[in-house]
Amino acid sequence: MKQTLVTLTIVHSPHSDITPLLLEYLPEEQIFHVSLLDGLSTTEISEKYAAQDDEPTVMVHFPDNRQMALSLDKVEQGLQQLIGQLEARGAENILLLTSASFTHLQAHSAVLLEPDRLVPPLVNAMVEGHQVGILVSNEEPLRQQARKWRNLSQPACFAVVSPDQDNEKLLDAGLLLQEQGADVVVLDSPGYHHRHRDFLQNLLGIPVLLSNVLLAKMAAELLV
Repeated sequence: MKQTLVTLTIVHSPHSDITPLLLEYLPEEQIFHVSLLDGLSTTEISEKYAAQDDEPTVMVHFPDNRQMALSLDKVEQGLQQLIGQLEARGAENILLLTSASFTHLQAHSAVLLEPDRLVPPLVNAMVEGHQVGILVSNEEPLRQQARKWRNLSQPACFAVVSPDQDNEKLLDAGLLLQEQGADVVVLDSPGYHHRHRDFLQNLLGIPVLLSNVLLAKMAAELLV
């Protein structure tokens, strides 16, 4: 019996769907998707996950373009409960897909793949000694990204551009990274896809890595 992979998100958004990348390496019947907020109304989400004053928050983006700031701790607790439920139902591999950083999530029987723990060390091993430029969407706090990439052999430089913006804006962001010394670029937001990577790599003439591709390949290697 072949193993399965569960992608776990806070809220499912087609904009950040990694499924097309996963399908390059895995058959569709081995992939399942679960989101923490699926089936909850706006009122129910507020009741369960609203942040108190001065509490750390995570911004979630819904497919209808609504945004909500939720309690980071409450969302983490909700994800942990969901991980437990998935394990109880036999989940073998769980891929967390979120731009938020969580520090206490754990799985007991399943393999839990967390991008923040996997992608930066892999990139560092691949390009150690090179200046890495990180391209992120405008939805992600740069302070959080700086913390995520703090263990690179050289401090990363950053630029911001939405995956929805035109190619001119994308190129401007890539050139800004090059001006800061980057000789490798990492596209590190869920909305970036092959077309963004190929466009930048052709025009910049330097390696451009897509973090979601790295995740998809690592996830596929776990399944037998």
